[in-house]
Amino acid sequence: MKLEKVTDYKWMIPKSGGMKVPAYLFASEKLLELIKQDKTLDQIKNVAHLPGIYKHALCMPDGHQGYGFPIGGVAALDYHEGGISPGGIGYDINCGVRLMRTSFTYEDVKGKMKELISELFNNVPSGVGVDGVIGKLSKAELKKVLNNGSKWALKNGYATEDDLNNTEDNGRLDADAELVSQKAISRGRSQLGSLGAGNHFLEVQRVGEVLDEPTAKAFGLKKDHITVMIHCGSRGLGHQVCSDYVRLMEQSNPGLVKSLPDRELVYAPAGSKVADNYLKAMSAAANFAWCNRQVIAHYVRKSFKKVLGSDNIKQVYDLCHNICKVEEHDGKKLYLHRKGATRCMPKGHRLVPDNYKSVGQPVLIPGTMGTVSYVLVGLESSLKESFGSTAHGAGRVMSRTKAKKQWRAEKVKEKLSGKGIVIKSKSYKGISEEAPGAYKDVDEVVRVSQKAGIAKPVAKLKPLGVIKG
Repeated sequence: MKLEKVTDYKWMIPKSGGMKVPAYLFASEKLLELIKQDKTLDQIKNVAHLPGIYKHALCMPDGHQGYGFPIGGVAALDYHEGGISPGGIGYDINCGVRLMRTSFTYEDVKGKMKELISELFNNVPSGVGVDGVIGKLSKAELKKVLNNGSKWALKNGYATEDDLNNTEDNGRLDADAELVSQKAISRGRSQLGSLGAGNHFLEVQRVGEVLDEPTAKAFGLKKDHITVMIHCGSRGLGHQVCSDYVRLMEQSNPGLVKSLPDRELVYAPAGSKVADNYLKAMSAAANFAWCNRQVIAHYVRKSFKKVLGSDNIKQVYDLCHNICKVEEHDGKKLYLHRKGATRCMPKGHRLVPDNYKSVGQPVLIPGTMGTVSYVLVGLESSLKESFGSTAHGAGRVMSRTKAKKQWRAEKVKEKLSGKGIVIKSKSYKGISEEAPGAYKDVDEVVRVSQKAGIAKPVAKLKPLGVIKG
């Protein structure tokens, strides 16, 4: 494959064959060598074949092979001439990250970390197929969650107005629960308020280093203060919504599937009933995910209150990284797909909460359970470079199967313990699959994001305790 160097941190796959636009990859040479080890480049090239794709197909610096789109893939398809592709969103609709800041310092918690992590582990269910903390909802009540997202949590005592103000889209997209299948609803009824498994986690952290003092101050982040990061999504409900509509799109237009370079790029053409229905159903799953993280946040506060005597915990921000939204860029209305990619709007942008307008939107990039995570802020140049998008994490370099073979959970726990990190997990498999060595260097991912002009680092967060599924 022809790959041209544009800058030290940007590479181009020139338009050729059936490509409608060129494809670009944000990466250093170090990251590029890792990205070349799987099918990421082939996948982002295939994305550039989609009809109505505008300007370019993009891959973020944490990119790796996914379903249809690479994880880290960003693409804008014309609202009138393009379409919407589940492969550009993923099965875990609105998998996302929430960051909360506390009034506690490291000195306040260092002697109570085991107790705190145990309390969080007991209060926030994790693991494969696990039920959520608030029990089984009626179908009618779950539909209210799907239609109202975080507003449901606010009405039912699981959220504050401040939480919603500091959540992307205030934790709600325009949705229609009636377009979600009964099977998806059945899978979701008992899972609200749960982490799940895979790469999902709940992490207690310490602000280890402030890199941009004015912006950190605006975000309420102070050195040595304690933060909590939550990473999870729409659980089985979101997975079922994706499965249902992929099947529907394949069945309703088999000729379209045959015309694609990869059948996993199947899409619903703009203006079709399937496209409109999928957008509303996907939005319902996104609302479930926001509400899910909000309920978890409520139980984080309860856990801190029990162990440390105070639940004075404020939300920094909550954002999604598996989503499609109708956005306007360069005066064009577009289906903006972000799959394993984070929105990063600059200061003054209408989508940035009022309390952050003067600095820009917080961007949350988790590392691994053995490395730092980052808080960044959106930059004006990201709108031109990446439709206001950047990386969403460190990005895998190894499959879960290979990671399980290479690292024993006991050894991983022992190594983390040597760094002063407490870990609790429902299974040893979850620890092995998520071993730090299975991921790229998050420092390098963030460095490339900064050098490419799509986001600026604000603070480093060091892990103290981690809960895995």
